[in-house]
Amino acid sequence: MKATRKPAGKTSDKTAARGYLDGQMLIAMPSMGDERFTRSVIYVCAHSTEGAMGIVVNQPAANIKFPDLLVQLEVIPAAERIELPVKAEDVKVLKGGPVETGRGFVLHSADFFIENSTLPIDEGICLTATLDILKAIARGNGPASAILALGYAGWAPGQLEQEIQENGWLHCAADAELIFGTDTGAKYEKALRKIGIDLSHLSNEAGHA
Repeated sequence: MKATRKPAGKTSDKTAARGYLDGQMLIAMPSMGDERFTRSVIYVCAHSTEGAMGIVVNQPAANIKFPDLLVQLEVIPAAERIELPVKAEDVKVLKGGPVETGRGFVLHSADFFIENSTLPIDEGICLTATLDILKAIARGNGPASAILALGYAGWAPGQLEQEIQENGWLHCAADAELIFGTDTGAKYEKALRKIGIDLSHLSNEAGHA
């Protein structure tokens, strides 16, 4: 992803008025036709007339631990694996989406920033996709909160808008717990509760529009 957007601050009325969902969470409806996104919660990193890009925040990458990934990527030698800070041990590795699954994207708190590499998104959330942030986390001087996503979700111009119109997605405001919370399995229902929806009721009503 090219960091072409200007740094963003808090969600503004302008953002809401233009209909773009930067910094919002997408919540997959039960009627979602793409099984890759079943029960997924996605943080939208960029959304414009040129399309959209987001990171799935509730699908753990199977059998991949962050410290092992640091060794595989040669960020640290294997011998230093046991010397990692506790915070590095706790970083979640997620399946961020079906695009560029071999590439890592770090969503993190705004207390960490690399000039020309970090993309500020919204409400204190940033995205960095370089090895430098992994090195910083390994040294213990990375961001206070971070998740590493392998791949991302992408939409062509107008595609996300069409999927929302076809009831593929709901959306809600983002918060740190939905993005960085350790209980990934609870994020889907937690996101629905934020907009006052009970999952059992939603499931029963699916397909009865």
